[in-house]
Amino acid sequence: MWDQAEAALKQALDDAGRAWELNEGDGAFYGPKIDITVFDALRRKFQCATIQLDFQLPIRFKLSYATEDGSDGGTPVIVHRAILGSVERMFAILTEHFAGKWPFWLSPRQVMVVPISEISSEYAKEVRKELRKEGFHVEVDLMDKKMQKKVREAQLAQFNYILVVGEQEKEARTVNVRTRDNKVHGMHSLASVIEVMKREREEKSKGSLFDEMEGGGGGGGGGGEKKEEEGGEEVAAA
Repeated sequence: MWDQAEAALKQALDDAGRAWELNEGDGAFYGPKIDITVFDALRRKFQCATIQLDFQLPIRFKLSYATEDGSDGGTPVIVHRAILGSVERMFAILTEHFAGKWPFWLSPRQVMVVPISEISSEYAKEVRKELRKEGFHVEVDLMDKKMQKKVREAQLAQFNYILVVGEQEKEARTVNVRTRDNKVHGMHSLASVIEVMKREREEKSKGSLFDEMEGGGGGGGGGGEKKEEEGGEEVAAA
């Protein structure tokens, strides 16, 4: 049964089309397993996901199953699956890996709306409302500060996008788009900005799609994006 289970795991890895290596003798006492090891920006290894076949617990619990025709199918095999290993550890790895500059789809601080003056505050709140309808994390800076200071503070807080709005943007139903890396993408309609953000979220982009649209090469991820490209993963069967 052990050989049969190893063969099944090897076939699953081959079908996945990813490179893997055999780690002889590293299987658990109750069955063979697949370990997925991830590398951070410093090339340090961390075990992430693991899939294990367990022959022992079904026997100890005297488990059995019936086939479709009602006959006894014998003793089943339990599949243990841990996708992240430790959730807390995975968050710590990702935080260090991206150096706090989370890609848009993972970021807890996706958008900061900055009104130029108090007169534009209501439109800023309206922009926030529309973006929140689409499930984005959005805040509005209504503090009595200069617009430039608000933008700078949002960049330091690692908001992926800073949307500056004034009377001109209100009349045209637009926003002025900036990134945390101080790239100014100019005025865009609110509807088009929402579509770009939805696409960026769905595609799990590492950088800003506004950069790609303008031929900038995806700089929205900053240093974190570079580190992500240097990271990787390793699959091993034991």
